Amino acid sequence: MTTALQRQDGRRQRAKGAATVAFARRFDATRLADLAQSGALRVLFPRPEPGAPPTAVLANIGGGIAGGDRLSVEVRWGADCEAIATTQAAEKVYRALDVPAEVETRLQVERGARACWLPQETILFDGVSLERRLEADVAPDATLIACESIVFGRTARNETVARGRLIDRWRLRRGGKLVFADTLALDGAVADTLARPAIGGGATAVATLVMIAPDAEARLDGVRALLESARSEAGVSAFDGCLVARFVAREAPALRRDLALCLEHLTGRLLPRVFAF
Repeated sequence: MTTALQRQDGRRQRAKGAATVAFARRFDATRLADLAQSGALRVLFPRPEPGAPPTAVLANIGGGIAGGDRLSVEVRWGADCEAIATTQAAEKVYRALDVPAEVETRLQVERGARACWLPQETILFDGVSLERRLEADVAPDATLIACESIVFGRTARNETVARGRLIDRWRLRRGGKLVFADTLALDGAVADTLARPAIGGGATAVATLVMIAPDAEARLDGVRALLESARSEAGVSAFDGCLVARFVAREAPALRRDLALCLEHLTGRLLPRVFAF
């Protein structure tokens, strides 16, 4: 039987948002070169600390993401630039009634640039349906540090993601060559899947951190030493000019703390002030 709610679903309001940010090296400093924003996405530029690079802070004024929403972000770092892109707060993705939400991020890092893509957590709610894609093109002598973290429900409120769907794709290229391809796919009984010892061991938060740089492989021992005191389960490896670290934790604060330590170690800087610990 078709309900009134189902008959009206095709007329539901969907949020769309797009943001493009470009940095360029001018007058011996990294400066904003281009900015476009529309729909639910806005970009803020807080005053950087002395000696710190510019920071672009993405904000979703829609108050979260629901099924059928479409968000697109593009960030470009010109030659010899250094800048950080992050988000204003953790992004919440709510229950979907029918179609999935879609989030797409494209990063372009030109020669000699140092780029950081450091969004705060994505918090998933029960019944979520999200398809997310991260693509990056990095010049051979450039550096990109990128991370994404996912929290399955707010444990402080006794929330769980019993069922849902998540497709999270990474495709990162260095000098036009694909060097990192990864897809996380969860569909159906999410909590039961994460509870399995060989998958999550009861995890409620996971994260991936990737560094693409000429010296990425040389940073392996330093990160491994740092992770010896990790509160989450974490591992790191290096190959083809990439350093890849993964984190799995039963509690989101533990993962956030470990990820922050690694990011500050790799960047040599404190995290942006929008991160609250």
